[in-house]
Amino acid sequence: MTLNLIKLCVGCDTVEELLIWWRASHDEGQPWVMRTRQTPRRAAELIDGGSLYRVYKGFILSRQRILAVDTVGVGPAARCAVTLDQAVMLTLPTPRRAFQGWRYLDPKDAPADVYAADAGESVPMELARRLREIGAW
Repeated sequence: MTLNLIKLCVGCDTVEELLIWWRASHDEGQPWVMRTRQTPRRAAELIDGGSLYRVYKGFILSRQRILAVDTVGVGPAARCAVTLDQAVMLTLPTPRRAFQGWRYLDPKDAPADVYAADAGESVPMELARRLREIGAW
């Protein structure tokens, strides 16, 4: 069974800011790794087609497919490294309250994809978010 993760995107207000930060701080071809303290117990379900959904300023706006979940280190210093696909998919803006860490996200609760973040589509995410807020999208 496929399972997803959801996590707040702290430090970036938009998907575009996340992409700019990633390109500026990482070399071309370097794997996209999200680090967290706790390793998910259901890692096998995550790598079976799951994605990491990110929440920006109260809205789920993007996702990346999860490729691997690894525990790095041992004992109290152990951390989790979640390797993600390079492609960032934009999702329908979906409201989500703040939380700490990460949470599992059932596929039935996951928002649908809109398009790839670097596909050059014409609907700005801020407009899409506002349309979603008022129920017009």
